[in-house]
Amino acid sequence: MNPALASRRSALAAMACGLLPFAAPTAHAQGNGPQGYPNKPVRIVVPFAPGGGGDAVVRNIVEKLGERLGQQVIIDNKPGASGYIGAQLVTSAIPDGYTLLMGFDGSLVVAPNMIKAPFDASTDFAPVTKLNDASLIIAVNPALGVRNLKELIEVSKTRPGGVQFGSSGAGTTTHLAGELLAIRSGMKVTHVPYKGGGQAVTDVVSGQLPMIITVIPTIAGFIQDQRLVPIAVTGPRRSSSLPDVPTVSESGVRDFDVTSWYGILAPAKTPAAITHYLQKEIAAVLALPEVRERYAKGGFEPVGNTPEQFAVQIKDDLARWGKVVKDASIRVD
Repeated sequence: MNPALASRRSALAAMACGLLPFAAPTAHAQGNGPQGYPNKPVRIVVPFAPGGGGDAVVRNIVEKLGERLGQQVIIDNKPGASGYIGAQLVTSAIPDGYTLLMGFDGSLVVAPNMIKAPFDASTDFAPVTKLNDASLIIAVNPALGVRNLKELIEVSKTRPGGVQFGSSGAGTTTHLAGELLAIRSGMKVTHVPYKGGGQAVTDVVSGQLPMIITVIPTIAGFIQDQRLVPIAVTGPRRSSSLPDVPTVSESGVRDFDVTSWYGILAPAKTPAAITHYLQKEIAAVLALPEVRERYAKGGFEPVGNTPEQFAVQIKDDLARWGKVVKDASIRVD
């Protein structure tokens, strides 16, 4: 037999038996980053169960990110305790860039103002980049008889206890957005917390609750079917998915800006060269048309800002929500 042919057959037999890798990347190949980073798989801890909206945020980028890094990017779901379990795991990881957190505002800058956290988001992490912003939306049941924010504020002042509004839970961004709106506009509200946003949506659609504050994708179908009336979005710009719905600022409450966000963070003391390299690669993935399209369908606006910019927002948001909690006398038992 031809020696070359015999060699090829031997190699194929070995692959079939699992003795040789087939089209697999070298486990310890040097990466293109600082000091050959990464030379092994990178793990992203996600503080949600698989399948949720927050989980999808990072799953939409891991394949392309892995291609750019030259290493597999592994998602490690660690749900529980309002996101604290996953976040604490990352704070105790080796700061070498191989364990990252897919953090979100609820657990990092909102809840810690009410529920003691096992970390300080402003000092125990090395921010990499904010993945996206997601505006919230204020919507009401048609039976309330209001079509805009001015009318909603007026009606709230005629009702004992104001207008009840539902959110995905006490101490969440959606809850505090309603409290901030009340403080800034003089609107009278009573918060009705739910264990998740699904039941709150059901009760508002059925008329058991007059108002809800939630993320846009949760109720977009009900708005389209005219079963809910959109009042305003809470971010600085109108949503591309609901371009006819004004912002709260446009509706008369100037400079009102509340967005929920997701971002990537590393443990504190991770070398700046690594966090900046990761930011550059993630930003490149966020700029891809297919990724932007997926995010837009979920009501998310890609960001990809610098580690320094993200760090400033974390610090500012901690202070802002702390003031809202104090001014509204919010307590979470």
